[in-house]
Amino acid sequence: GLLGGGLVSGVLIVKHVGGEVSGGDVILHHLHEGREALLVGVDEHGNAVLQGDGVHYIWMGFLITIIPILIIGPIARLKFKFNYFTIMGMIAGTYTDPPALAYANQSCSKEAPAVAYSTVYPLSMFLRILTAQLIILLCCSGV
Repeated sequence: GLLGGGLVSGVLIVKHVGGEVSGGDVILHHLHEGREALLVGVDEHGNAVLQGDGVHYIWMGFLITIIPILIIGPIARLKFKFNYFTIMGMIAGTYTDPPALAYANQSCSKEAPAVAYSTVYPLSMFLRILTAQLIILLCCSGV
């Protein structure tokens, strides 16, 4: 969720700044150089200031976070007839979000959220790693 949005934003900043991604130090260096591309702050009047492509990257992170919930929730409920607590566990698992699982477990006296979380979590982690590698490969290799 939020990690995916931040990851995509980071890769796009590196792509925006340019350069080759070959290690953690290089990525951090380019992210530091990319601060002009995504400047978020507060002016002297207390108003939020966004400069450069910051708004674009923030919206991309928001969409990466919210679109899967808006798609999977209704499909799981209407087509597959999952109950609300199972859907809560599935969504928490896809976002690898233990606080969301804790909330789901407090809301339900059964094990449904925990079972759904533990079912979805391994696949979600695998796909996150694979997606991050593909994004870096495609965005930073000049393809």
